[in-house]
Amino acid sequence: MRFAVPLEIDPTCFATWRQDNPVASMDGETMGTSWRLKLSAPADFDRRALKAAIEARLEAILAQMSHWREDSALGRFNRAPGGTWHALPADFALVMETALDIAERSAGTFDPAIGALVDIWGHGPVQTTRPPDWAEIEQALSVSGFTRLAHDREARRLRQPGGLRLDLSGIAKGFAVDALAGLLRDRGFHHALVEIGGELAGLGLRPDGNPWWVDLETPANTVTPLRVALHQLTVATSGDYVRGRHTIDPRSGQPVEHAMAVTVIHPSAMLADAWATALSVHTSGSLQALATREKLAVRALIRSGETIVEWISPVLHSMLEPEDEPRA
Repeated sequence: MRFAVPLEIDPTCFATWRQDNPVASMDGETMGTSWRLKLSAPADFDRRALKAAIEARLEAILAQMSHWREDSALGRFNRAPGGTWHALPADFALVMETALDIAERSAGTFDPAIGALVDIWGHGPVQTTRPPDWAEIEQALSVSGFTRLAHDREARRLRQPGGLRLDLSGIAKGFAVDALAGLLRDRGFHHALVEIGGELAGLGLRPDGNPWWVDLETPANTVTPLRVALHQLTVATSGDYVRGRHTIDPRSGQPVEHAMAVTVIHPSAMLADAWATALSVHTSGSLQALATREKLAVRALIRSGETIVEWISPVLHSMLEPEDEPRA
């Protein structure tokens, strides 16, 4: 087992840390998966009120950005005629602004405007019985791509060019994790572990003084496991080891075949989520160059022939405890 720890401890967390608090747990369903929460809380905290607030926050996010709901703000945009401008609610606007920024910085390997491609491969709300043919892929590519969008950042509005379908599944779950973390802080809970479908955020410390330890998903049995101290950090993983090859390369319209698991550790789950997707599309050399340029903490498991090759970015390497650093 290897261990990665943050380079700094947030001194403000000690003002709210209570050693005698119990760890409370709760869970539910959202976004086609589950949410889970562990938090340091007084024994008499109002569990029902907190769960209701969490579910209301998640419902508000789905009402704006669900790819599966026709009546969501995203669904209405996807069905709108070409040439129309659409005002975006605050959450939707923030996610789109971030998504478009990462699309530019990743050279298009992350793209929030490939809903048509996602759909023809059967990863959207419409089930398919066969893979798409080349004509269907070319047609979907012709109406897709973030470069077709016009984005008015100041007015928080987006132009539908015609036929384009947004899909924010590579970033919205991470945003939801951040949103729940923010909700907890607003309600005075500064020490918690939040999870939605494998994306996690660790706030503060456990009552026993330990960080919220999380084991990175390591599907290759030839790779030494890695445990991360999620202290004011989040983690997101993209890959094909659970759901199959569901990540689509926005440039070719084809599923990504080389990325088993790409994990990003970052203060923001939204950014970790999007960067994990973007990096998983890049092949090994360009993945390493991009992660290094962007100063991201990354652990990538990449297929190379019949073997799995692990790469750890310089930022993550600096977080490894010295005695547990991988040997050359």
